[in-house]
Amino acid sequence: MEAIIEHQGGVEFAVRTRGHRLITDQPVESGGADGGMTPPELLLASLGACAGHYAAEYLRARSLPSAGLRVRVSAEKALQPARLTGFLVDVELPALEDLRHQEGILRAVKRCLIHNTLFHAPAIDVRLHAVAAAAV
Repeated sequence: MEAIIEHQGGVEFAVRTRGHRLITDQPVESGGADGGMTPPELLLASLGACAGHYAAEYLRARSLPSAGLRVRVSAEKALQPARLTGFLVDVELPALEDLRHQEGILRAVKRCLIHNTLFHAPAIDVRLHAVAAAAV
């Protein structure tokens, strides 16, 4: 799995992966043009989309309705070191007659790849590579 992120100027970046492209930026009050989500917002979106996927798969596999499935993710910002902390994943479900499915959906959501990645902190290696500027 890989994503390529290229600086577009200012505080805007283009992210490419598997032929898809999106823009990240900062709000105007942080020096950006607000042309896209911020990197922390992308992290929240990734966690929420993953949780939603696992919940929807649980419902689909049991031929249960998924209309109205919605996920809201929030986190607090902490300092020193700067990071997000205290994530809350709030999954809104369609009404289900059998309450045992709520427990099943909770287990499914907790198996989400992004949830598990954040829950079991991975090693992150940062490497720098200087490249010569292209001749014009």
